[in-house]
Amino acid sequence: MELPCDGAGICMVCKNKPPSEETLACKTCVTPWHATCLVSPPQALSDTLQWECPDCSMIHPSSTSAFASGRSEDSGELIASIRKIEDDKSLTEQEKAKKRQELLSGAAAGPSSLDGEEKKEKNDVLDILDKELTCSFCMQMLDRPVTTPCGHNFCLKCFQRWIGQGKRTCAYCRVQIPPKIASQPRINSTLVIAIRMARMSRSSNAGGAAKVYHFVHNQNRPDKAYTTERAKKAGKANACSGKIFVTVAPDHFGPIPAENDPERNMGVLVGEIWEDRLACRQWGAHLPHVAGIAGQSTYGAQSVALSGGYIDDEDHGEWFLYTGSGGRDLSGNKRTNKDQSFDQKFDKMNEALRLSCLKGYPVRVVRSHKEKRSSYAPETGVRYDGVYRIEKCWRKNGIQGFKVCRYLFVRCDNEPAPWTSDVQGDRPRPLPVIKELKNAIDITERKGSPSWDYEDEKSCWMWKKPPPASKKRVADSVGPEDGKVIRIIKRQKANISVREKLLKEFSCQICRKVMANPITTPCAHNFCKACLEGAFAGQSLTRQRGQGRRTLRAQKNVMKCPSCTIDIADFLQNPQVNRELMGVIESLQQQAEQEKLDNNSEECSAESDATEQRDLVADDQIAEEPKDESQNAQKQKKETDDDDIMDPSSNVQTTSPGKEQEAPTTTDRASQ
Repeated sequence: MELPCDGAGICMVCKNKPPSEETLACKTCVTPWHATCLVSPPQALSDTLQWECPDCSMIHPSSTSAFASGRSEDSGELIASIRKIEDDKSLTEQEKAKKRQELLSGAAAGPSSLDGEEKKEKNDVLDILDKELTCSFCMQMLDRPVTTPCGHNFCLKCFQRWIGQGKRTCAYCRVQIPPKIASQPRINSTLVIAIRMARMSRSSNAGGAAKVYHFVHNQNRPDKAYTTERAKKAGKANACSGKIFVTVAPDHFGPIPAENDPERNMGVLVGEIWEDRLACRQWGAHLPHVAGIAGQSTYGAQSVALSGGYIDDEDHGEWFLYTGSGGRDLSGNKRTNKDQSFDQKFDKMNEALRLSCLKGYPVRVVRSHKEKRSSYAPETGVRYDGVYRIEKCWRKNGIQGFKVCRYLFVRCDNEPAPWTSDVQGDRPRPLPVIKELKNAIDITERKGSPSWDYEDEKSCWMWKKPPPASKKRVADSVGPEDGKVIRIIKRQKANISVREKLLKEFSCQICRKVMANPITTPCAHNFCKACLEGAFAGQSLTRQRGQGRRTLRAQKNVMKCPSCTIDIADFLQNPQVNRELMGVIESLQQQAEQEKLDNNSEECSAESDATEQRDLVADDQIAEEPKDESQNAQKQKKETDDDDIMDPSSNVQTTSPGKEQEAPTTTDRASQ
């Protein structure tokens, strides 16, 4: 197969960047090609000036796909139009390039028979997002979207690749990108949820059979962790732990399912965010509210927390390198210490993680907003990110000079990650290349099959081996009189449409209404432009110091984001509207209004049809009433003649039902 070079100049066949002398440019579409990877490259140097690529010349139909062969007629018309532009001597080279680009972009966006069939299968909402939310680098729908202060959206990997090339300006408008956003870009979670919701709407299957779950109530505890008035200065360091809402054992491995969630009957969901570690403990995702590892050295580790405690940690989303515990002096009354003073060893919690690596147990992972070096950490609170599996562990010299235990975590959850727009969960992926393994010692790698693995037939992650039995006693199997409760969960079909759900998702975090002129802050929060400017109305960016005495240098005012503690004073000097997001909102609102008008017209037409039908039925009934009375009179007269009753009042009895009833009564009384 013959393929051109991509936007970075890398050949899509050999995956190498060819030198300039080996690069050919098509005279029709000006697309760069690697001459070495062509099936029939030009033989002479003069042929390169008039060379056409396989897509434009149609010389090699075997190398093109069935999709291209089915559209050969359209391609011929396109090539003819391009050649007509090239032959027009009245145009300059710049005008020719502009017309050629407009023609190519219009043809790429033009409908075709195959595209029409595919679009029929697509959801209208997904088409809107696919049209508006497109990365300018890869030209695909945004994946892990990042929004720059100038209001443009890019994929996280595309943005990082652009920054890695030394570029510090927006690829769309060339506005300067602040150094903080360039070094630590934040994923726009609102766009992530919207894209995922639109994708799920295509294959969503609401409704289902009722399920019955059994659980036993926990012991009485406060609903939330609380601190006495005397201990408030220390925050929640001495807080009383709140009620544990889930009914799993403290040493439970893997996800927490719905049958262990008596409060909501949903289980602990991927992407769920809590206020702090104590609230996270109440839902069983990670029980220790200070320690980063939950486990037992002879049993395994159940969960870990990424909170920026060790500078050696590396977070790449679907996989990360985790540093073990220990190696710090916590003597006296110290709770934390950032300086390492001795080597870490595979013991205690580190041995628990190593045992989970050998057994292949799933480990729950939560990320905290305190991890400032990661693009995948939440803006606020603590977030549950699903289960991971430890593939390798080793020891190496850390940044502070002492040996640390290192663990390679790879995500293996059936639910998509909070930072992706995917509908499905993880699939088995190759392990990343870890450079530090060359100088590592005590390398441990699993030899046998893991306990938690992917099942190809069921297309999901599951226990291939029985999960380890709990060493903790949760509750006795008692009757309903002792507190056992049986509940039935019914999945009810949502009456709200996907379009309305998306509009609700695109709500301002200040006014709680659908955003008008949406802007995205550097911390990835979305607001109406008027609401954000109104929140800081009357506040100056700087304040003067001195107050009549010696004049001091003006001090910058700190303006915190309404949803977090990040200073956005520089951003507020010239906030830019997120045009792509505004286009999505306007398209959704127009479709919602059109759908509402269509429904109203259908209801009016149905009511008018029903009214006409009722009028026709009433007219028919009125027309049939005289006919029915004459038929009854003839029938009654015929019956009277057959009985040979010669009574002069028979005619009166036939036309007057009241007198007809009186006659038999008189006859009976006379006979008596």
